[in-house]
Amino acid sequence: MPRLSSQSIPEVDPVLLAEAFSSFTEAAASLERSYGQLQKEVTRLRMELEETNRDLIRSLDENRLMHERLNRILEALPCGVVAIEADGRVILANPEANRLLGANRDFRLPSWMGELLRHVPPEGSELEYQAEAGAEWMAVRRAELSGEAGDSSIFIVEGISGLKRLEREHEGLRRRQALAEMSVTLAHEIRNPLGSLELFAGLLAESELAEEEQGWVRHLQAGLRTLAATVNNVLHFYSQPQPGLTVMDLGEVLSSIAQFLRPQAEANRVRLEVELGFKQLPVAADRHRLEQVFMNLALNAFRFMQQGGELKIRGRTELRDGSPKAVIEMADTGAGILPEDAERIFRPGFTTRTDSPGLGLAVSKTIMEQHGGAIRVLPKSGGATFELEFPVLRSGQ
Repeated sequence: MPRLSSQSIPEVDPVLLAEAFSSFTEAAASLERSYGQLQKEVTRLRMELEETNRDLIRSLDENRLMHERLNRILEALPCGVVAIEADGRVILANPEANRLLGANRDFRLPSWMGELLRHVPPEGSELEYQAEAGAEWMAVRRAELSGEAGDSSIFIVEGISGLKRLEREHEGLRRRQALAEMSVTLAHEIRNPLGSLELFAGLLAESELAEEEQGWVRHLQAGLRTLAATVNNVLHFYSQPQPGLTVMDLGEVLSSIAQFLRPQAEANRVRLEVELGFKQLPVAADRHRLEQVFMNLALNAFRFMQQGGELKIRGRTELRDGSPKAVIEMADTGAGILPEDAERIFRPGFTTRTDSPGLGLAVSKTIMEQHGGAIRVLPKSGGATFELEFPVLRSGQ
């Protein structure tokens, strides 16, 4: 190994060396200060970034919650909401819209529905539509989104079948009201001359006419009473006046009603039998209204016994629900009542005959209820049997 002589090592100036060390020390101190500042800046930036991240996370959570709320609102809306892009793509549809429009889970509408929506007029008007008879009616409104929101349309779809039904019912009610007013007016106009005709027919019946002419008079009286019953049914059904209840003997009332019905029964070749298991039975009743009930039931029986027959009126008393009741049965030998019609015969307008307005039994039911009683049809293999139930007054009432 070669050896270096002391003459090859240059001498270093101590002053320069001191200056070099001083410069190095200053540079190191400056670098240390810069590093400290850098650490502070990094710490500050990290804190700002963390704060920004927290704000972003909070904003994302708020947006997610808002999105969930909007979805719940859309799902709970009673109307359908559909958003469609300009190219026809459905980008939003709530469950009600899917139900009304028939869209699938991929928000795809049937072609005919997409074509319909394109014909919905713009802002301020709506389109009512029913796909086919029996299908649900829909009302569709449209709102256009443009500019920053993009060229898309929002459709509000509402099922209006219930509203349409109410409109039809209202129109039907209005027409029935008009018909009722006209019917009552006509009934009042007919009632006065009809009363005069009944009076004159009664006078003819009491006159000394031959048997053949007396038969004509009885037929005339029967026709007039039938017409009077129809007029009274119209008046009682549409006006429904409250009965004027007075205490009377039900046995005497029924005997009188039977005498009143006999000419009518004879004219229809019907044998009328009355069997009462009571006498002097006190009830609170409106005599005229009760006569209307028995006339309605008798006329129904006569109509279904065109070839003649028998009508029996039987009365008895029973204890029902702890209270004494008068029970009257009217049984005929006519065609009877179908089981499926037993509940419907008391509905206004229900009839199995084209020559009857279907008001007699409905009026009878109302009258019986106004008397605190009831009327029902009893099951029977042949003919029809109606049961009337009256409350009997106790002593002191």
